[in-house]
Amino acid sequence: MRMDNESTVSEFILLGLPIRAEDQAVYSALFLTMYLTTVLGNLLIILLIRLDSHLHTPMYFFLSHLAFTDISFSSVTAPKMLMNMLTHSQSISYAGCVSQVYFFSTFTDLDSFLLTSMAYDRYVAICHPLHYTTIMSQNLRVLLVVVSWALSSANALVHTLLLARLSHFRNNIIPHYFCEPSALLNLSSSDTTVNEMVILPLGTLVITLPFICILVSYGRIGVTILRTPSIKGICKALSTCGSHLSVVCLYYGAIIGLYLVPSSNNTNDKDVIVAVIYSLVTPMVNPFIYSLRNRDIKGALKNILSRRLCSQ
Repeated sequence: MRMDNESTVSEFILLGLPIRAEDQAVYSALFLTMYLTTVLGNLLIILLIRLDSHLHTPMYFFLSHLAFTDISFSSVTAPKMLMNMLTHSQSISYAGCVSQVYFFSTFTDLDSFLLTSMAYDRYVAICHPLHYTTIMSQNLRVLLVVVSWALSSANALVHTLLLARLSHFRNNIIPHYFCEPSALLNLSSSDTTVNEMVILPLGTLVITLPFICILVSYGRIGVTILRTPSIKGICKALSTCGSHLSVVCLYYGAIIGLYLVPSSNNTNDKDVIVAVIYSLVTPMVNPFIYSLRNRDIKGALKNILSRRLCSQ
């Protein structure tokens, strides 16, 4: 650690996970397994969608981008956390910390927008099936993804630039396993009024508004199903929406637990554990949710495996 008389810092100390020293090796192996599962599982989803022409549909177009986002999201925090656990080093440079904040914010917001696009896709498929192909054209799909990237990057850039101007800190010890933005704000001895004023409107734009859009989409889907109540219709809706709803519940449930449920200032263990679920567990289970509950994905995997075996 190096701190000058003006309380500027060149690096931060990450306290990491609330784990006893003798258990570090076990948890390191566990988190490494989880990270590799996340990367390989989501890469498999992307590969299947790329190779199987039956999966070249709007829903799987968005799913492939969501899988890439999940890989990137986990890669922002997991490698540094694992390296610190294995080397027993807790430091991260100031530049590395600011970069981590930017990419963490970018992929958090991107997840939110992609889940919203997928909810809209399901709404069109169930509520307007005859116009589905026309509405969910390739131009609209690409536009939704491009806008999602643009808004996510712009929002992350604003927060990162505002954070970078906070050059004075009371100390450089972050009670977390990565550079969590709110933890950095709490450490700052500079004026954070502007940061706090910007968080609410931008948070509403990138998290709350997409969540409302998802609720409205599924509300309309529910109304459509109730208008023509049948076991077949309900089963079809559940088969097409069940996986997406599961991922939405995991994603927004973790956000609510992390940022909206109040916790005591002197107990950070809960926040750290929820952050692990948010940044490691959710991206890891997404491929399982989509593969185990999705006949198309399982069928594509069987087709590719059978083709490989027949070609040998």
